[in-house]
Amino acid sequence: MPQITVDYSAELDESFDRPGFASALHPLIAETVTTRTAACKTRFRRVEETVVADAPGGDAIVHIDIALLPGRTPELRAQLTEAVVELLAGHITPSAGLTLHLSAETRDLDPSYRNH
Repeated sequence: MPQITVDYSAELDESFDRPGFASALHPLIAETVTTRTAACKTRFRRVEETVVADAPGGDAIVHIDIALLPGRTPELRAQLTEAVVELLAGHITPSAGLTLHLSAETRDLDPSYRNH
């Protein structure tokens, strides 16, 4: 049920351990929101071009969107978001001259969500 989307800057292709991150992320989500690890689904989307504020370059972005079935408290969603950002930092090898901007959001799935 957790639908996870990870958008990341192309500059991170070699330094972002995506399989390792997903392998650690799924049990973290399952434990935090009381679901099965097998229910977690993550897709990674490489973003070719990003701009941060008025920076001329040298910045990279990773944003994680976690969508859950409704019913979790705002406090639990915030706790999960904090834990995910911490976990993410451990799966990216810093590159000289590259500033990382890491973010995450945990939200409810729309009532129209269906899974088969």
